[in-house]
Amino acid sequence: METLRAQGKFHAAHRQLHYQGKCAFVHGHTWRGTYVVKAARFPRDPQLDMSVDFGALKDIFRSLDHKMLVSKNDLQFLDPKLFAPEGVVVLPGENPSVENVALYCLNEAVEVLARLFPGRQVEYHIEVTIQETDNNFYTLDRSVVI
Repeated sequence: METLRAQGKFHAAHRQLHYQGKCAFVHGHTWRGTYVVKAARFPRDPQLDMSVDFGALKDIFRSLDHKMLVSKNDLQFLDPKLFAPEGVVVLPGENPSVENVALYCLNEAVEVLARLFPGRQVEYHIEVTIQETDNNFYTLDRSVVI
């Protein structure tokens, strides 16, 4: 089994719609993310003799840096007359919770791997951990064949 681990961080804001408490208001975090990707053997670029460029995964975290993380339900932040669309990232789910940040990052990792080595029928086990605050983490994992 081969294992790849890539870590990154990003500064992003969000708010929880319909939440009773301080998280209902726009606030930001320095989020930290870790990918752990496993495969029996990673495909390799024959010319470079390397598998997955760490930067390809870390770029997912970088794409969230200095953005407003929202759900499809946050009509105020989705109004292009009020907020520049390039500053807003729409996450899956009903709210931009840490669970949905992790789901977004996991889905993006699947897309990265599919672009790098399409149709190889490699089974990847992908785990993403998102750290929202110093003491709060959420981990999501999935096995996919690409």
